[in-house]
Amino acid sequence: MPYALYVCVQDDDKIAVFDLDPATGALTPKAPVPVSGGPSWLAISLNRQVLYVGQRNHPAISSFRIDHRTGGLTERGRVTTEHAPTYLAPDRTGRYLLSAYYQGGAVAVHRLASDGAVGAAPVASLATATGAHAIGTDRSNRFAFVPHIARLNDNVLEPPRDNPGPNVIFQFRFDAESGRLTPNSPSRVELAEPLGPRHLCFHPTLDLVYFSNEQGCSVGAYRLDPATGTLSAAQRISTLPEGYSARNTCSQIHLTPSGQYLYVGNRGHNSIASFAVNPSNGELRSVGQAATEAVPSAFGLDPQGRFVFAAGTATGRLASYRINSETGALTPLATYDVGRRPAAVLAAHLGD
Repeated sequence: MPYALYVCVQDDDKIAVFDLDPATGALTPKAPVPVSGGPSWLAISLNRQVLYVGQRNHPAISSFRIDHRTGGLTERGRVTTEHAPTYLAPDRTGRYLLSAYYQGGAVAVHRLASDGAVGAAPVASLATATGAHAIGTDRSNRFAFVPHIARLNDNVLEPPRDNPGPNVIFQFRFDAESGRLTPNSPSRVELAEPLGPRHLCFHPTLDLVYFSNEQGCSVGAYRLDPATGTLSAAQRISTLPEGYSARNTCSQIHLTPSGQYLYVGNRGHNSIASFAVNPSNGELRSVGQAATEAVPSAFGLDPQGRFVFAAGTATGRLASYRINSETGALTPLATYDVGRRPAAVLAAHLGD
């Protein structure tokens, strides 16, 4: 069955499409899909039949039907949003699509139609704060978390703006029947240092949530109380090599499906940091950093957890790596031209 890789190319208004060889990690370019409005985020439905695209320049969420034979995309609908969606994620039932709005300071929940397309209006919308950067539900699908960075647009390509983010993690209860989000108690995890939690991922078997800290250049591991849905800090570990002191910010964070290895993007140091995950308690151990394309704001893993694909915002190229199954270290494979300002990377298995 085919595997495909998709890359949002924001400034070219397109999605670059590749065939992905699951044995070698090699990519074969296919015809790109035009997407107006500055495509900047990707998510996929649980049944892998629909690709969701967030557009930044003309704020919207689009739904594309995926051709399982070819990986081709056909637009099935578009819903405009008041602000540009920064992050999209389906809930654990596949009935809802959750979204976060970085500049809008809000989160929302859309009910998905029978064909997987996003409905016309959100069933829930809540104000949080400036700098809302991601959202996701835990394994039980009863709790959701929204990290907020420490200041807006702290990006190596853009000067910081005056409007600060609150440097907190919002905690919600999620009702999978209605799609409703309600603040948990406490409603926020307050951080004493300006770490700037940005993105998150959930351990597949342990009650742990990992956050990339944009300003803190680190990973924060938090224990999740399965009864209350609240987080408590467990570990913080740097994404940078010892002695590095130049400017850097962290971007995305991803776990292999097995939960064995974790990866974070460094923008400034321009690397992908690798960590081994203790299978019994989820504790992280640094494996090192692999040099990558300049400003790796977006990267992704293949569905088997064998390869990493990192996009260089500043270079317009995509770098591929093989994951060492024994250590988690990354070995460079190839680079590919994708276009101006690649902003999201997603690999998918299109078979049953």
